[in-house]
Amino acid sequence: MPVDLVIGCEIGFRVLPAGGLALRYLAGLPRLGAAVLLCEAPPELTLSAATAPDLRGGGEPERTHGLAAPYLGYAAGYGHYTVKYRHAAYRFGGGPKPPGPLYGKARARHEWRLWARTLVAVAVAPGLLQAVIRYAGDGVDVSGLRGRRSAALRVLAIHAAVAATYTFFPRKAPAPGPGEAP
Repeated sequence: MPVDLVIGCEIGFRVLPAGGLALRYLAGLPRLGAAVLLCEAPPELTLSAATAPDLRGGGEPERTHGLAAPYLGYAAGYGHYTVKYRHAAYRFGGGPKPPGPLYGKARARHEWRLWARTLVAVAVAPGLLQAVIRYAGDGVDVSGLRGRRSAALRVLAIHAAVAATYTFFPRKAPAPGPGEAP
C-alpha cells in the first residue's frame, strides 16, 4: 500500500477532528465545525477502499491494512458523542460546567450507555475487516486482520466488565462535609 496514502489518511484522522472541534468551540462556528468533522469520513473510507485491492494484488499484510476499520468503528459509535461531549463545550466553548461524577445507579446506566456505543464500534470494525478479508481472497495471509477482529471483541468484553463493576459494586456519593446540606 502506498506509504503516502497511509500518511495522508493518518494526518486526516488527527487534523480534521481537531480542526472541527476548534472551529466549533474556539471560533464559535458550529456549522463549519460540523462540516469539517464530516470530512473525516473520506480519508477513512479511502484507506479502507485501498486496503482490499492492495492485499488481493499481492501486497504484504501489514498493520496499516487494518487501520481504517477501528477508526470507522469509533466514528460510528462515538462520533456524535465526542462532538457533543459537554467537557469540550465547557472547556473550549464557554458552555455550562458539566455535572460532577455520577454515583450509584446513574453511573451504572451511564457506563452501559457507553458500552452500547462500544458495541456499535465493535460491530462496524470487524464487519469491515471481514469484508476486506473476503475480498482479498483465499490465497492471502490475513491472519493479522483476523487478530484485529478478535482484539475488537476483547475490547467489548473488557468494557462490559467495567460497566458490570459499576452495576454490582456502585460507588457511593461522598458524605457531605460539615456545614453542607445533605
